[in-house]
Amino acid sequence: MKARVTVMLKNGVLDPQGAAVQHALGGLGFAGVNGVRQGKVIELDLAETDVAKAEVAVKAMCEKLLANTVIESYRVEIL
Repeated sequence: MKARVTVMLKNGVLDPQGAAVQHALGGLGFAGVNGVRQGKVIELDLAETDVAKAEVAVKAMCEKLLANTVIESYRVEIL
């Protein structure tokens, strides 16, 4: 079973990487980009076969390691 975790900075948290990408896009002539938020995607290959148990396990992984829950939010998808 596979899981995909998307981690993004919470709204209101300064995103300097996103600002740098937005600035670079403008410099390359891509007008009209009003905001960029940078995040990360983590794909996991799990041995678990029960969807509910897999989701609980991945959420625990996020809380303990994959996301800094003080400044980041995450979304778990079981594929």
